[in-house]
Amino acid sequence: MEKKKVVTIGGGTGSYNLLRGLKKYTDKIEISAIVTMMDSGGSSGILRDEYGVLPPGDIRRCLIALSDETEILKKLFNYRFHSKKGNSLSGHNFGNLFLTALEKILNSEQKAIKFASKILKVRGKVLPVTFQSTHLYARLEDGTLIKGESVIDLPRSTSNLRIKRLYLKPPAEANPEVLIAIKQAQVIIIGPGDLFTSIIPNLVVNGVSKAIRKSKALKIYNCNIMTKYGETNDFSVYDHLATIEEYIGCPCIDVLTYNSKKLRSKILKRYQREKAKPVKFIQNEFKSRNIEIIGRNLVTEPNVARHDPEKIGKLIMKIISKRLS
Repeated sequence: MEKKKVVTIGGGTGSYNLLRGLKKYTDKIEISAIVTMMDSGGSSGILRDEYGVLPPGDIRRCLIALSDETEILKKLFNYRFHSKKGNSLSGHNFGNLFLTALEKILNSEQKAIKFASKILKVRGKVLPVTFQSTHLYARLEDGTLIKGESVIDLPRSTSNLRIKRLYLKPPAEANPEVLIAIKQAQVIIIGPGDLFTSIIPNLVVNGVSKAIRKSKALKIYNCNIMTKYGETNDFSVYDHLATIEEYIGCPCIDVLTYNSKKLRSKILKRYQREKAKPVKFIQNEFKSRNIEIIGRNLVTEPNVARHDPEKIGKLIMKIISKRLS
């Protein structure tokens, strides 16, 4: 049977867990992971500023998620240097340094990613959404302007205000391979991931949302489990969906998944310190939408409220089998 072409769109831990789950089914699906390139904090941000490379962090995570290599090599690529003296390597991730060195040796981000993919025996393709250097800007509802993914991502004095508009400056053109992957896709999976710093940054790259609108692929959105203070305060499942579709430019999502499992009080107390809450599903908000909604136990426990790779992978494959058989 011919493999289904599946495109994922996102970044961060959300994409990492989704891809880990889908990797088990690469005998049935062909994965192209589209990854945000707007990270401006931590090791990625430093390498971006000092060496003029694209931020490698999200690319590294996706490569590891889809890797078929040994655990020791995965741990090596995830290894982070720590030093009490705070030397020049402190805080840097080996995988980020490796990708930066490869880019400089090969003089190409694209070649560096493909070379790393061979080393890690990656099952699928990892595609930067753009190869252009650009920064994320957020305009809040009171007019305040915030520059940089890392600043948008952190709690701030204006965290009670909603983000009115997210955009890139300078504008960035989509990686041509990304547009080809979307055009050829039979399934497009958006999320999970931070709404305004992992998912939407992909959608505001020129050409991406238009390609999604034109695509006849089955479109699945995996909603986040928790809200994020400063980005999605009190957002419901519907609010997440509506925001995604606003940036795409049309109500085009066919299937929505969300976590219906009640979280344990121990986990909730931990997230209370971050002013985060479980994302609520409110049935009445979907009255005007013709969309398949699937609520399942998707959470990994006991320590954090994140998507369990095995659970989300199994559910996605069940949806694909049902809809495209």
